[in-house]
Amino acid sequence: MAEVEEEEQRSPQAAESDGDYPKLVKTKDFFDVEANASRTHNRKDADWGTILKLAFQCIGVVYGDLGTSPLYVLPSIFPNGIKEKNDVLGVLSLIIYSLIIITLIKYVFIVLAANDNGDGGTFALYSLICRHSKASLIPNQQAEDRKVSTYKLDMPNRRVKLASAVKSKLESNHAIKYFMLFMTMLGVSMVLGDGILTPCISVLSAVGGIKEAVPTLSQDVIMWVSVVILVFLFQLQRFGTDKVGYTFAPIIMLWFFSIATIGLYNFIKYDPSVIKAVNPYYIIQYFQRNGKDAWISLGGVVLCLTGSEALFADLGHFNVRSVRLSSCTILIPSVLLAYVGQCSYLQENAADITDSFFKSIPKALFWPQFIVAVLAAIIASQSLISASFSIIQQSVALGCFPRIKVVHTSADFEGQVYIPEINTFLMIACVAVTLGFKNTIQIGNAYGIAVTFVFVITSALLVLIMIMIWKINIIYVVIYILTIGLSELIYLSATLYKFVDGGYLPLLLAFVIVTIMFIWSYGYRKKYLYELENKISVERLTDIVSGKRINRIQGLGLFYSQLVQGVSPVFTHYISSIPALHSVLVFVSIKSLPISKVPAEERFLFQRVKPGELIFRCIVRYGYTDSFKKQGSFEQDLANQLKEFIRDEQGDNVDNEIESVDKALNDGIVYLMGEAEVMAANGSSWIKKFTVDYLYNWLSRCVRQPDEIFLIPRKHLLKVGMTYDV
Repeated sequence: MAEVEEEEQRSPQAAESDGDYPKLVKTKDFFDVEANASRTHNRKDADWGTILKLAFQCIGVVYGDLGTSPLYVLPSIFPNGIKEKNDVLGVLSLIIYSLIIITLIKYVFIVLAANDNGDGGTFALYSLICRHSKASLIPNQQAEDRKVSTYKLDMPNRRVKLASAVKSKLESNHAIKYFMLFMTMLGVSMVLGDGILTPCISVLSAVGGIKEAVPTLSQDVIMWVSVVILVFLFQLQRFGTDKVGYTFAPIIMLWFFSIATIGLYNFIKYDPSVIKAVNPYYIIQYFQRNGKDAWISLGGVVLCLTGSEALFADLGHFNVRSVRLSSCTILIPSVLLAYVGQCSYLQENAADITDSFFKSIPKALFWPQFIVAVLAAIIASQSLISASFSIIQQSVALGCFPRIKVVHTSADFEGQVYIPEINTFLMIACVAVTLGFKNTIQIGNAYGIAVTFVFVITSALLVLIMIMIWKINIIYVVIYILTIGLSELIYLSATLYKFVDGGYLPLLLAFVIVTIMFIWSYGYRKKYLYELENKISVERLTDIVSGKRINRIQGLGLFYSQLVQGVSPVFTHYISSIPALHSVLVFVSIKSLPISKVPAEERFLFQRVKPGELIFRCIVRYGYTDSFKKQGSFEQDLANQLKEFIRDEQGDNVDNEIESVDKALNDGIVYLMGEAEVMAANGSSWIKKFTVDYLYNWLSRCVRQPDEIFLIPRKHLLKVGMTYDV
C-alpha cells in the first residue's frame, strides 16, 4: 500500500513524464491562481449588496442557537440555587469572557479564516490539511488535482523548519494519519449530535416558559407540544436555506431586539453594579469560594457557547464577511445584554433562578415575549441542522460517509444543500430524545459534551493549520494553546463529569456514526487501492482496443470509473464478455477533490489513448459542494469540451474527428459502469472479513448506487460485475 501511495503522490512533473500515463491536457488555458480565486465561492466578499443579503439570511439560520441560550444557561449553572450574590458576578464574568474568547476571537476571527475556498466545518479543516500534505489515506496530490486553480497548494517553505518537521511527521506516520481521520469523524458525529440536541433543549426550554402563566400545566403536555413543533420544523427543511433564512431572519431579529431591550431594562432597574463582572477577578473569587462545585458548574456555563461551531460549519451557506458583520453588530451585543439583564434581576430575586429568563420579563410583555421565544427556539434548531447537511455533504464527497442524496436548494449560493436521509434521521432522533429525557437538565448535560468535543477537535486541527499552512510564529500558537485550547479542555473535563446524568448520549451516538463512517471509509479505500494496483496501463489498453476480435459499433460509449490514473480492471472483464466498442469511447473518471468547488471551465481533463483513434480518457473533477448536472447537460458539456480538446491538438483530421463525435452523439449514448464487489482476500483476519464481506457490502447495498448519484439514465446503462479480493 505504501508503494502505491508513493506512486500516486509524486509530483505533477513526475506523473506527466511516466510512460504509462501520457501528459494530461487541459481543455483551455486558465488565469493564474489569484485571478481564479476571485471567481470562487468567496467572490461574494467583493459585493457588499450580496454580503448584506447573506448577513440578513444568516441571522435566521446560524444564530438561533447562540441567541436562545439565555433561555436555559443560568438555571443549568445553578441547579441547586444561588448560595451567594457574588456567585452571580463570577458566573456572569465567565459567560462574558467565554463568549468573547471562544465565540468571537476563536470562531469569528480565527477559525473562519481557515475556510476551504468558502466552506467550513470539521471536514473542511481536514481537507485543507490533506491538500497541503500527503496526510490523506487515499492519494490526493496527483497531477489532475493540482491543475485546478482553486486547489491553491502552497507547500511549506523548507526554510520554515517547524512547518516542514510537522509535515514530514504527518506524512511518514500512518498511525497519525488514522488518528487525524478518526478525530475528524468524531467531530462530524458530534456536530450531528448538536443537530439532535439543539432542537430538543431549545424548544423544551421555550415551551416550558408557559408554566409561568399556567402553573398547572404538566411536563408531559409540554413534552408533546415540543414534539409536534420539532416534527413541523424538520418538514420545513426541504424548502432550502435560502427560503428558510429569509423567513426566519425577521423573527430572530425581533428576538435579538427584545432580549437586548429587556436585558437593558433589567440592568437599569435592578442592579447596574453587575457591570463589575467585566473584571475577571470575580472568576477567581468564584472558584476560591466554591472549589469543585465551581468546576462542575462550567458544564452549564459552556451552554452559552452552543452554536459557536455553527458559525463555521454553516459557512458554505453564506460567507466570511457576512458572518463576521452580523456576529459583531447583532449577535454578541444582544446576547451579552440578555445575560447582564438576567444576572442583574437575580441579584434581587435569587429564588427565581429555576426560571430566570421568563420571570425577568416585565409582566406586560410576557405573552408577546413567550410567543417570540417559542418561534426563536424553533429557529434556533436551524443552525445545527444546516451545519449537519453541510458537513455530511463534505464527508460523502470525500469517501468517508455512505452515498446519500444531496439536494442543492439554491441556484445562487452553491453551498446551500438539503439531505433528505439526514433530515429524517435528525427528526426521529430529536423526537426520541425529547420523549426519553422530557426535561432540559439531562439534555443540557449531553449537549455540553457534544459542544466541547467539537471545540477541542476544531482547535487541534486549527493548530496544525497554523503551524503547517499559515506558518505563523510559534509564540502565537503557544498563546492560542495556553488560552483558548486550555479553556476548552477545562470545559470538556467539566462536562464529562456529568457522563452518567445524560452525558453518555452524544458519546453513544458518536460511537455509532464513527463506526459507520470508518467501515465505509475502509471499504472505499480498499476498493480504490485494489483498482490502483491492478489498473490497466495505456499500452495494455491500446493492445486491447486494437485486437482483431473487437467490433466497433456506432454511438458514444462512456465507461465510468473512480480510478484516475490508468483504466479500471473491470474493463478487461467487460471486453472479454462483450467484444465490442463504440465508435467514440471515453473512459470517464469521477474525481472528488478535497476542495469546495472546481471552476466549471476546469472540470474536464482529456487525454487521447491512442493517436488516430477516437478513444479518450476524461477526468471530471468535482469539489465537495459541486452538484452533478442533470441528464443531458453533463453529456453536452463533456462533448463540447472533447471537441475543444480535439481542436487544441491541431491534428490533420480535426474536422473529421469533430464530425465523428457529433455523429456518435446523434447515434446515442451508452453508459458503461463497473459494479465491483469487494471481498476480503484468503488469509485475511476474521475482523477484516467481517468488516469488508458483511458490513461494508451491506452498507453498499443499502445506500444510493453510483448511477443514481451521477444521474445516469437506467435505460441506457450497462453494468459489468466483478469481485475484488482485497
